[in-house]
Amino acid sequence: MRHIISVLVENKFGTLNRVAAMFSARGFNLESISIGETENTEISRMTIVTRGDDQIISQVLKQLNRLVDTIKVSDLTHQAHVERELLLMSLKLNTTSRTEIFELINVFKGKVVDIKQKSITIEIVGSPDKINTAIDLFRPFGIRELARSGAVAIHRGEH
Repeated sequence: MRHIISVLVENKFGTLNRVAAMFSARGFNLESISIGETENTEISRMTIVTRGDDQIISQVLKQLNRLVDTIKVSDLTHQAHVERELLLMSLKLNTTSRTEIFELINVFKGKVVDIKQKSITIEIVGSPDKINTAIDLFRPFGIRELARSGAVAIHRGEH
């Protein structure tokens, strides 16, 4: 099962490396990992997406809590949360596909971030399902290059 884990860590050199090394040493799979500063520049939030049964996830959470720079670990999977990914995708562009591509960009509430005579680069933000669907629907136009951020997630706010 897919799990989304939020980890608050001290914003120190080597923290990301220690987390990645822990996953590697234990044979845990990292589907994606995103990290960035929080509202406090001394703290960073890691959003880790991994897969495993309850026993494996329990071990992952215990190991993350044992790391020196860890402040707080939360498994957001079964909690109310907001999750987003960023997709940057460069597509082949020609006169016959131009209109269809722009219509799809609007459907996904995407943005054009670069356009040339024979290519267009777009940005789409959304849930992993939305990103996967966008990739599938744009694929027939010819994807030149694609980059995904991986999930970023936080708890949902209170009423």
